[in-house]
Amino acid sequence: MRSLVSLLILGAAASRGEGLTAIVGATVVDGLGNPPFRATVLVRGEKIAAVGPEVRVPPGARVVQADGKTLLPGLFDLHTHLRAASVDWGKTLKAYLLVGVTSVVDFATYPEEFEPMRRLWAAGKIPGPRIALAARITTPGGHGAEAGRSEVFSLEVLTPREGRAAVKRVLPYQPDVIKVFTDGWRYDLAPDMTSMEEDTLTAIVEEAHKSGIEVLTHTVTLKRAKMAARAGVDVIAHGIGDAAADQELISLMSAKRTVYAPTLAVYEPRGASSSQPERRRRWENLTANVAALKAGGQTFGVGTDAGMPGTPHGASTLHELELLVRGGLTPVEAIAAATGNSARALGVFAERGSVSEGKLADLLLVDGAPHTAIEDIRRTNRVFLSGRELDLDSLRRGIADKQLTPIPAIQAAARIDDFERADGRSSIDTLWVNATDSGHDRTRMSFTRTLRGPGNRALSVIAHMAEKEKPFARLTVPLSRGGVEPVDASRFHGVSFDARGEGAYKLVAADYGYKESSAPFHADAGWKAVRIAFAALDAKTDALLSLSFEMARPPGTSGWLELDNLRFY
Repeated sequence: MRSLVSLLILGAAASRGEGLTAIVGATVVDGLGNPPFRATVLVRGEKIAAVGPEVRVPPGARVVQADGKTLLPGLFDLHTHLRAASVDWGKTLKAYLLVGVTSVVDFATYPEEFEPMRRLWAAGKIPGPRIALAARITTPGGHGAEAGRSEVFSLEVLTPREGRAAVKRVLPYQPDVIKVFTDGWRYDLAPDMTSMEEDTLTAIVEEAHKSGIEVLTHTVTLKRAKMAARAGVDVIAHGIGDAAADQELISLMSAKRTVYAPTLAVYEPRGASSSQPERRRRWENLTANVAALKAGGQTFGVGTDAGMPGTPHGASTLHELELLVRGGLTPVEAIAAATGNSARALGVFAERGSVSEGKLADLLLVDGAPHTAIEDIRRTNRVFLSGRELDLDSLRRGIADKQLTPIPAIQAAARIDDFERADGRSSIDTLWVNATDSGHDRTRMSFTRTLRGPGNRALSVIAHMAEKEKPFARLTVPLSRGGVEPVDASRFHGVSFDARGEGAYKLVAADYGYKESSAPFHADAGWKAVRIAFAALDAKTDALLSLSFEMARPPGTSGWLELDNLRFY
């Protein structure tokens, strides 16, 4: 406990205005849906100390004159893809801060990436908004499973038992939320994928809620939206585009307090897509359903699917508010959707989401009056994160910089994996992952540790090639947890390993330049040592992310490979 002397010192400092910022004269839109009001907002340290028209500014406080400006809570985006392939996620995060988005939910990572991303953010190595990271669950043949990425990226389940097991499997990674792909409708633009059954979704929701974890779903049809509401999901994180919302849906969502975040920004017809009847029909349903669900008293959140084509990070969040207003929400309601409502949906409303005493001072000051003209939301004047005003010019320079956002490299150890760990992880404590050609008719592969000899394990890979052009199978070892941080192996000369197989293979190196380079090798029935010099790989050896072993075989055939004693030499 603080001593009486220290409390007196703190009280005296506050009376002198030390460490205080006063935002004076702004119109406050509090994020709660209340009418805007003129007030002084006092920020002490990370938190809002006082809000109101009668708040006095202590002598010595830093004063921000905000007459003619509007103060809002920092915005939320409940649906983003931060670490999509070949994207500098450091610049992506800056793009959100630049426009006042201070909280985002990321659907593009897998659990192995959570710890390094959180650590880099907390240490200030990757400045950005507060990030809620999602573990992903889908069905075999469902959306989220078609990109050829590892099954650890999107866990695939069919039954309630598998659903509960999937949630328990990701709990050690401490996911902030769980994303569930429940709906296989492909908008009449492609064949439908599989969809999740209600009992399985219900089991996932129940298991997640036991641990206080919210569930957000990819749900795009009326039928599946009713199912999601009955199952008790927290957020339907896409819009209903196949039909008109009806009273049954409204009643279900009201009873379960399901939040609706329609991601209009990703669906808005643009360019050539404007002339496609399927897209136009979906857009008409989406916008009409905003009005219908508002009339039914539903709670809206804000998400964008940013990172998808035509949906830029940061700017799309602001555009989503404009589209919600176009769909029938008032500007104040749209702002509440992007702040207080979204904070409640994430279970973080106790700490942020409104301009209220005691909340974290994540704040957005804009020129103009977005509560009457929502387009003014784009007129960013100042952004505060935890009470600290951000340097917007510095953010702009960082985004425009042609160099990648710097991430400190980890020094590589010589041994990468000898396949002896009983927990199935590599010697450097990373998780091997598999990848293939994309599509639901993709190549199938599996791998496991096997005995090479008494007390000596190796890795065995088997692949059944898809019936398509140029099928392949790839097994990858990230050189750091989740392949997030680069690894400096420049003191070594190359990569060595023991291999046994049948035919031609490739070693593929990926670096923090989002570039891959490869070198061929051959393996046959007898074990042999293979050395591949870095000179044969056009990779940044001081910033490596992963090493992969790839096999390509004729369509419909099989291939295999065994590996041991992988190391840098």
